[in-house]
Amino acid sequence: MADPLALTFLGLFAFLAVASLAGWALVRRHGATPTLRNLNDRIRSWWIMVAVLAAVFAAGETTTILLFALASFWCLREFLSLTPTRPADHYALAAAFYVFLPLQYWLLIDPWPGVFLIAIPVYGFLLLPTLTMAQGETEDFLQRVAKVQWALMLAVYCLSHAPALLILDLPGAAGGMGALAFLLLVAQASDVAQYVFGKRFGRTRLAPSVSPSKTREGLVLGGATAMLLGGAVHGLTPFGFWGGLGMAGVVVAGGAIGGLVLSAVKRSLGAKDWGSMVEGHGGMLDRMDSLAFSAPLFFHLTRWFWG
Repeated sequence: MADPLALTFLGLFAFLAVASLAGWALVRRHGATPTLRNLNDRIRSWWIMVAVLAAVFAAGETTTILLFALASFWCLREFLSLTPTRPADHYALAAAFYVFLPLQYWLLIDPWPGVFLIAIPVYGFLLLPTLTMAQGETEDFLQRVAKVQWALMLAVYCLSHAPALLILDLPGAAGGMGALAFLLLVAQASDVAQYVFGKRFGRTRLAPSVSPSKTREGLVLGGATAMLLGGAVHGLTPFGFWGGLGMAGVVVAGGAIGGLVLSAVKRSLGAKDWGSMVEGHGGMLDRMDSLAFSAPLFFHLTRWFWG
């Protein structure tokens, strides 16, 4: 693991240690309120997630790509588990899970960037409705095809742009790994900061009918905190301080929109969370919704200006 990455993970573990002590002290002082229980559940989950990420980053690029492939599989499963399908859709579902998902990540392990960028939005979007049509069931055909296509686009194509940073030839000691660490750190810090500031200072609902818990104050204060963090850890990337602030702003904006869009999808399906895999966080897709929207933006901007 490159030195900037090692220092970043050491800083994260130190921060989690302080957060754990603070959570324990708050419970001792105020009792185990629902908000504090949720906060401490989130901190415990973060210990596990940061430890897994540190181990995977240390193991190298291929292991990191495979971890994201597993995350995409789980997100795709969560999305389609909440979305009604029919037997006539099963061939398209099988192609999504067992053809296009592994193909998308194989195109990163054995880099073929041109095909990586078009495999799903061109060939996947042509093949999936063809497989569904071949079953001869036309009732709700458009809605059924759109659900599978959008699930594949969101959970696989969009998320795969995060580890795609590893195939870019970026300057600096940390290279693509540093850019990926920057993206993950800013995206997740933005989510956490928005949650904390929203609970403490939130007064004005951001989108009451979509996500009642999100507030404008949480977005502004949490987003500003994540942007400052991006500037502080710009050494992981070739961005420089001001570039780090700007790229962190892109991640914050994309993540906020992604969280709201996925909340709207959940509300339309009558669900609060995508699953219960991560204690205090819901499902895997509840943790990855912001990344699904911010990763493609971050990847292409990094590629255009620094790659």
